[in-house]
Amino acid sequence: MVEIKVDTKIYDKENPTWCPGCGDYGVLLALKRAAAILKLDPFKTVLVTGIGCSSKINSYFYSYGIHTIHGRAASVAQGIKLANPDLEVIVAGGDGDAFAIGTEHLVHMARRNPDIAYIVMDNQIYGLTKGQVSPTSEEGFVSITTPYGSFEKPVNGPLLALAAGATFIARGFAGDPISLTDIIVEGIKHRGFALIDVFSPCVTWNKINTYDWYKQHTYRLENHDPGDLKKAYEILSDEERFGLGIIYRKEKHTLEEKLPRKKAVNPFDPLQIQKSITELYEEFL
Repeated sequence: MVEIKVDTKIYDKENPTWCPGCGDYGVLLALKRAAAILKLDPFKTVLVTGIGCSSKINSYFYSYGIHTIHGRAASVAQGIKLANPDLEVIVAGGDGDAFAIGTEHLVHMARRNPDIAYIVMDNQIYGLTKGQVSPTSEEGFVSITTPYGSFEKPVNGPLLALAAGATFIARGFAGDPISLTDIIVEGIKHRGFALIDVFSPCVTWNKINTYDWYKQHTYRLENHDPGDLKKAYEILSDEERFGLGIIYRKEKHTLEEKLPRKKAVNPFDPLQIQKSITELYEEFL
């Protein structure tokens, strides 16, 4: 693979305060590189996050951004996209935010297929709150909330999203930001909902799923047809080795394409605002 030099300075905002070695640095770098390659306009881009270490990413990425409450990033992002479909809306968060309290929103987001990319930084633990077991922690994982080991089978977020109707599923690794850049580029370009699950090691609280562990348990997908739904299920169902790359992709009408679109109202024009309010009253009352 030939590395292409990309100037990401336009998307620099603040210096991150993550722990040294955190996988989220790799995700941030890949996101900035992808934005530069796609020439995303910071004033027409919104990065929506929830709560957690990973959800601080929009503090370090130059665009519009909003911190939502825990698990609600997906629903807020859908509201933003429906209000202004011309915006590039990206969601970012952790496995706890996406696959625990946010599961119900993720499932319905997948079936509705809005044109939104969702980047999940999956470190298999709750990092910000000091190391509790997360929905993606392996069975038997010992943490401060599971001193005898977790008795639960981990949630397979990408497989759940695929079953719900997601039209783009991919997996990446924070330890390989160059390949991850390519995945994020394709996810953002995809017309529809794109879930990008990124293995992002937590070097402070998770001493099991380390960079070396992921290197040993992952492989790069080669000669894979992302249009093969059956094969996508097989790849995502493998609990021993995890394929990295674009696992599934399908073209389908987006949510915003199906809905009637009203002309945007000029917020500085009192007459337009009054007319819009009057129309809403007539429509719903």
